[in-house]
Amino acid sequence: MLVELVVENFAVVERLRLPLHAGLNALTGETGSGKSLMVDALTLLLGGRASSEMVRTGAARAFVSGRFEVPSDPEFHRVLEAAGLEAEDGEILLAREILSSGKSRAFAASRPVAASFLKEIAPFLGDIHGQHDQQKLFSGDSQRDLLDESAAVAEPLAEVEASYHEWHAVVRALQELNRAEQEKLRMADLWTMQRKEIEALELTPGEEAQLENEKRVLKNVARLSEAATVAHDALSESEHAVASSLGLALKKIEELAKIDESLSGLLETLRPAQIAVKEAAMELGHYLGHLEADPKRLEDLENRLAQIEKLKRKYGTTIEEILAFYAQVCEQLDAVESAGERRAELEASIARRESEYKAKAERLRSLRTKAAKKLEKAVETELGGLAMKGTSFRIALSPCDPSPHGMDAVEFLVSANIGEELRPLDKVASGGELSRVALALKTCVVQRSNGHIARTLVFDEVDSGVGGAAAETIGRRLKKISESSQVLCVTHLAQIAGFADHHYVVSKRESGGRTSAQVDEMLGEERVREIGRMLSGQHLSAEALRHAEKLIEEYARRG
Repeated sequence: MLVELVVENFAVVERLRLPLHAGLNALTGETGSGKSLMVDALTLLLGGRASSEMVRTGAARAFVSGRFEVPSDPEFHRVLEAAGLEAEDGEILLAREILSSGKSRAFAASRPVAASFLKEIAPFLGDIHGQHDQQKLFSGDSQRDLLDESAAVAEPLAEVEASYHEWHAVVRALQELNRAEQEKLRMADLWTMQRKEIEALELTPGEEAQLENEKRVLKNVARLSEAATVAHDALSESEHAVASSLGLALKKIEELAKIDESLSGLLETLRPAQIAVKEAAMELGHYLGHLEADPKRLEDLENRLAQIEKLKRKYGTTIEEILAFYAQVCEQLDAVESAGERRAELEASIARRESEYKAKAERLRSLRTKAAKKLEKAVETELGGLAMKGTSFRIALSPCDPSPHGMDAVEFLVSANIGEELRPLDKVASGGELSRVALALKTCVVQRSNGHIARTLVFDEVDSGVGGAAAETIGRRLKKISESSQVLCVTHLAQIAGFADHHYVVSKRESGGRTSAQVDEMLGEERVREIGRMLSGQHLSAEALRHAEKLIEEYARRG
């Protein structure tokens, strides 16, 4: 239940604080006074779309907040807990802030949340029905949604939607495979030639660097031989070779160390050097033994490197990149060769998923059919209490193309008079009849989908096109609904406002060159005068006042 609504700088509202109560709350006022602004403000709190046009002219921001009693539904508390939110003293505060720039923020329990979260918890807190919703009743999608809400099929409907998207994801994959196949077949000859060209060289990673090094050696054999010979002679072959000199030095130090032991450390220092010099000389000798000119090998190397360079110009700047390109080409060719197998897999998957979808859609149809029968009887009973006794209401389900919502087209059919043919709602219902059908549907759906859960039900001029006895029956029905749920009704009919437990009047006032809307609760004589105004118009007569007083008393007694 909505305990209090606070609105600041919202359209023509500068600031107001509206305490609300259980039972039937009526909002009345002159045409254009801003009655529906209260509904618009509440729509924002329940996750409606925000717009910079909602901000009062000259203000930096608009602000709307609502204090709700926390419903007892365990699911609501699970949703709050999942969002890390807690109610305080059995209440939760929701708020929206809209900046003049168009940006907006949402809050729940004094913490920032996404506007989508407010929309998620809205079904637990309230429901808004207005003239726009009546026009939506002509839509097959809206009729289907109302039936689904009545049938409480959220879970099987979600399964159907998920199954549909899974099925069509595979359909799109097959379409993509077929679309790409022609292009891949055209490219297959090129890829085959590229694969053969690369395979012919039998490349190995790092090969190019090794070949370049061997090429440099063969091109510089004479220079390398001369330098290596000089180095080898300096180490071991010449008269003053390093190996001979080190050997003589070690011999003399050994003689010294026998006399002076402090020199024995030099021996440990020089012996590794002597070994290193001998090994270096041996390695150079081995190198010289294998170093020889080989023009044929040099030619082969240059040809090999030229072939590699040719591939590099086509497929990559290094052998590693060429091999990566080769792997990609092989993968593409494998895909072409295995396209038939992949197509068969996708076709089998499509058939399986289509079958699964249709099975779930059939189960959903069964639930809808059962719910339709119950809703038909409930709506007819409800219409009987709204001065439309004898009205026939049927829900026709017919097969339609598969969609995320199933395979059912839903159409509401009405016959307002006994013996008349059932026809679509928009073909037979007058404005007043449509208002009552909409109220009956909303009442039945709310009762069936929410059971004992008390919420705030908002009816925005649901009495459009209604008058006389029909208006009184709508008022009586709203009064009945208000026994289990809080009802906020925007109305222009005295016959409905007369049933209200609490009566509020919206009016506009001018101050300092600015117009501002305000809301006042009507009590006692004030309420009688407002009901009288609604009965007689601008010229409030004594007779209208007597009629208003009598209407209030009679409705209080009969309500």
